[in-house]
Amino acid sequence: MPRRTGGFIGHRGLQAPDPPIDVTPTAGNTQVSVAFTAPSDVGDDAITAFVATTNDGFGATGSSSPLTITSLTNGTAYTTRVYAINDYGTSAPSEASASFSPVFPDRGVFAGGLNVSPTAYLNTLQFVTITSTGNTQDFGDLTQGVYRLMGLSSSTRGVRGGGRDASQNQNTMDYVTINTEGNASDFGDLSDVSTIGSGTSNETRGLFHLGVDTNDYTNTTEYITIASTGNTTDFGDRTIAAAFSEGAVASTTRAVFGTGYGNSDYQNVIDYFTIASTGNATDFGDATVARYGCGAGNSSTRGIWVGGVNGSGNSNVADYITIASAGNATDFGDLSTARYVGAGLSNLTRILYGGGNTGSNNFKDEISYFTISSTGNDTDFGNLAAATANLTAFSNSHGGLA
Repeated sequence: MPRRTGGFIGHRGLQAPDPPIDVTPTAGNTQVSVAFTAPSDVGDDAITAFVATTNDGFGATGSSSPLTITSLTNGTAYTTRVYAINDYGTSAPSEASASFSPVFPDRGVFAGGLNVSPTAYLNTLQFVTITSTGNTQDFGDLTQGVYRLMGLSSSTRGVRGGGRDASQNQNTMDYVTINTEGNASDFGDLSDVSTIGSGTSNETRGLFHLGVDTNDYTNTTEYITIASTGNTTDFGDRTIAAAFSEGAVASTTRAVFGTGYGNSDYQNVIDYFTIASTGNATDFGDATVARYGCGAGNSSTRGIWVGGVNGSGNSNVADYITIASAGNATDFGDLSTARYVGAGLSNLTRILYGGGNTGSNNFKDEISYFTISSTGNDTDFGNLAAATANLTAFSNSHGGLA
């Protein structure tokens, strides 16, 4: 039976292979993996190679599926086709694949903190890819070594606010570009010094609750426009003056702060702000356990607080809220190691909790993760570069950016 789909390059095109089929791209960071099925009719000689090309002319050659095309631009839409080659020529192109866009991976950054052996106020930045597991890698350095600091982020920038160095509380802020490793740069200043505060954000605006300022525990909350450097602007007040509320979460419209220590007691208070409009916070509900020193993270719909400590000791509790609807938190699961003053970060599917203190300055280097959509206990992720507490964390892919 004569072949009808023979090759179009080569001196004996009808003896070239048929084109590959079922071309399926899987986008990655500046690249795509192109899977395909070899043709059943290989022509009059065995296939010697396959070539995958994008509509912009990038290509890769190999002997089997899949082929990886590199040097693509993240965020740019492409399609790809695949050709089969034998000694007689090259097949016609395959059908074009579905459109795809390379993307930078979901990245989390842990920043600063305290190490007690030996005592060090850390300026370290270290990162992980949230969708995989493993130990942190070096990112760069903050502008100064600080602990008890705050963090927040857009999809491109992470911002560190306040903290304490060896001698005093700080009002400084600095920032990094999350998708490019390197040292931090000056962002601007908070209106006052801040330690044991908390931060959260959507893509445009970041909110810092100062925690402890020059005078004492405070309810002061300020904001920045993340894309532009500069000093903070007053946003409004939380419903309580508290500190150690390191865990805060956000959707695209709401910033939610929870737990802490204030009014001479451990707090279960959760309150929220509407990010687009300045003003004071509104009561949201209560955490399942009054405690301070939690880490937190969120998808676009669900916020989770992890760990902490109260008068009964360290907490292994993880509890959650539905950000769009006010109400009390619900039990989520347990940490395998009860600890506090670690740091939380997230993408849309996972929250990671790294570092922390189990008591008597027994600092930890472990990173645990929870799957946000399904309640349950934590799973081991990897390790920080060193045992660290009183650090902060942020990511390029949390639910406030969705």
